[in-house]
Amino acid sequence: MALAGWIVDHHMALLWTAEVVWVVALSVWILFERRSPAATVAWILALAALPVAGLLIYFFFGPRRFDRKKLRHARGQAKARAAGAHASDAIPPTHRATHLMRMVRQAAGPSAVPRRGALRIFAEGDTLYDAVVEDIAKACDHVHVEYYIFEPDEVGTRLRDALTERARAGVRVRLLVDGFGSSSAASGAFFAPLREAGGHVERFNALKITRWRPRLANFRTHRKIVVVDGRVAYTGGMNVTRVHSRRASGDDAWRDTHARVEGHAARGLQMTFAEDWYYATEQEPDNAECFPAPEKLPQEDHLLQVAASGPDENENAIHKLFFSAIAGAQSRVWLTTAYFVPDLAIMTALVATAMRGVDVRILLPAKGDVRVVAAAARSYFDELLAAGVRIFEYGPNVLHAKTLVTDEDVAIIGTANTDNRSFKLNFEVSLACYEPEVARELAAIFETDLERATEVLAEDRARRGRFTELKENIARLLSPIL
Repeated sequence: MALAGWIVDHHMALLWTAEVVWVVALSVWILFERRSPAATVAWILALAALPVAGLLIYFFFGPRRFDRKKLRHARGQAKARAAGAHASDAIPPTHRATHLMRMVRQAAGPSAVPRRGALRIFAEGDTLYDAVVEDIAKACDHVHVEYYIFEPDEVGTRLRDALTERARAGVRVRLLVDGFGSSSAASGAFFAPLREAGGHVERFNALKITRWRPRLANFRTHRKIVVVDGRVAYTGGMNVTRVHSRRASGDDAWRDTHARVEGHAARGLQMTFAEDWYYATEQEPDNAECFPAPEKLPQEDHLLQVAASGPDENENAIHKLFFSAIAGAQSRVWLTTAYFVPDLAIMTALVATAMRGVDVRILLPAKGDVRVVAAAARSYFDELLAAGVRIFEYGPNVLHAKTLVTDEDVAIIGTANTDNRSFKLNFEVSLACYEPEVARELAAIFETDLERATEVLAEDRARRGRFTELKENIARLLSPIL
């Protein structure tokens, strides 16, 4: 009996020692990732409590630092930025939002130089797709397309066929789709007609497991970009899928917002596409007309700025854009987002701004397409409501738009939601416009959306069950990876 007890104690000691060594080794590894202290401690505790399961979660979903050399090859990035930059581009010294433009320019680089251009806003999918197809049909030199989701449905087929027709006509067509979001269309025969016509189709960060780093849910290109001849460009929340089309989905079509720019402002989106294309192919778009000379572009009145960010850099330009726009607001902050999982900085900015008496409103989907994200979002409601923030839930349609209006002259449309995934884990792009008329137009869309929304009241929150509250708080624990 004594021998058996010694053996058991000895085995337990070995297991305990092995776990300690395991946790220490993993902790050192995580420390070299140099994330925030709170995130570092949280991951170390998770790996200590769940050594095997925690490691799998960390590998597949953890916010590991992305290898810069594998993402933005310095040569391709420098060429794209050098080709897209012009000495004539400058930040207006007297504009009220000059400080905001300067900050974004510093964080996002040359692609974020404020430029003039014409702007058109789309709040409905079919109108957007019609415009995109029409502009593609006019392409003479090149068409560049990048999407997170490109479905092989009637909407995707129409766009593919439009690209195929231009490729047959000798136009250079480059299509980049995310290997995760477009997995159903990125492989197989769907793009065969486009390739046979001479178009180039590539996958961004294709689904595979490298020696050490699985490429799954993180490090996706969530960007939606179309550039035609370097003069016209699109970006916003709409993917290529029938869910945004009322013709295809009827009254169940999702509500989303997109933008078309023409003129100098297209240059920033072209530069962003060029960097992503170089990463996927190690080739740079070589035709000279990718960046038309300024004298070849129409002079327009809207002052626009492109902010792009991703996990390959530490500046988090879009996060800084949102934070600064919210924290600096004097009269209003009207935020629309499909996924709302704010970090401490954004949460503090919203609360403090509301407590200053600013009209802060947040519009969210009443029924999102990811339940755990919706539950996590509601866990923040009580603190926001207590500070004076007004929260509205849109429905029954799914709300997928990502916009922000602050004061009378800042309007932002883009691909980034208000969550950690958009700000730090995905490649995103946002378009900021610093014109009162555009801010009024986007604010009018916001007010129209409120007509189909229900305001969240503190007394209703107080009546929710304890089980519902528990689900929200559990979902909130997953905020860093949502």
